[in-house]
Amino acid sequence: AAAAPAHLDRSLAPGPRQEIDPDALVLLLPADHVIADAAGFRAAIARAAPFARDRIVTFGITPDRPATGYGYIKRGAELGEGVFAIDSFREKPNAETATGYLAAGGYCWNAGIFLFHPATLLAEFAASADVRDKALAALAGAGRIGDEIRLDAALFSAAPSLPLDIAVMEKTSRAAVAPCEIGWADIGAWDEIWRISPRDANGNALQGAAIALDASNNLLRGDGVKVCVAGVSDLVVIATPEAVIIVPRERAQDVKLLREMAEKL
Repeated sequence: AAAAPAHLDRSLAPGPRQEIDPDALVLLLPADHVIADAAGFRAAIARAAPFARDRIVTFGITPDRPATGYGYIKRGAELGEGVFAIDSFREKPNAETATGYLAAGGYCWNAGIFLFHPATLLAEFAASADVRDKALAALAGAGRIGDEIRLDAALFSAAPSLPLDIAVMEKTSRAAVAPCEIGWADIGAWDEIWRISPRDANGNALQGAAIALDASNNLLRGDGVKVCVAGVSDLVVIATPEAVIIVPRERAQDVKLLREMAEKL
């Protein structure tokens, strides 16, 4: 196996394994996810692998609640062995729409995890030759340390930063989804950090210098700043020397936007 980390936040690096082993598949996944059921994930990969020879397979997470912080995938006809064609991609829904998806069934959270053969992805980039060529130029200038491929930083930065969903998956006829239950969490979202963190008897996740009095189901993080709350519930409070951000947990995805806005003050 070899790893090609997208350390500069570019979403597309479609050729590393083809240069090393022309028969190998590429598994592309974010670094800020937790997968608690590693054996279940390996089984899902094995199930999807035969279809990834000529399709781009994304792993859809079977939803257990009407989450509004994720995009959704509506699955189509079954291709076999628990792998489905994709009917459509859906943007992050409101609470009412997400509840409808959960009740209807046939929907998955879009986790942004993909399995494919490099040649398949490169063929899909044929209509976007500039994107493809810049990504391949970064690969051509890559170095290697053991099993890790280090892409040329300058060349990699020149490649457009496009989510694979937008660049390929929403346009191709070769997309497929493999629904799975693997103990998945996106820890790039503060609400998910609350869900997977140890909590006190009142459901508070306390990190750093934090105190909760008569409070419940909060995530409190004090990074060099003391955080003290009383009589509140379902909040995310992130305090650093640079800023204090307070949002309802249901709007935890806004922490990033608020941080960016605070940096401009």
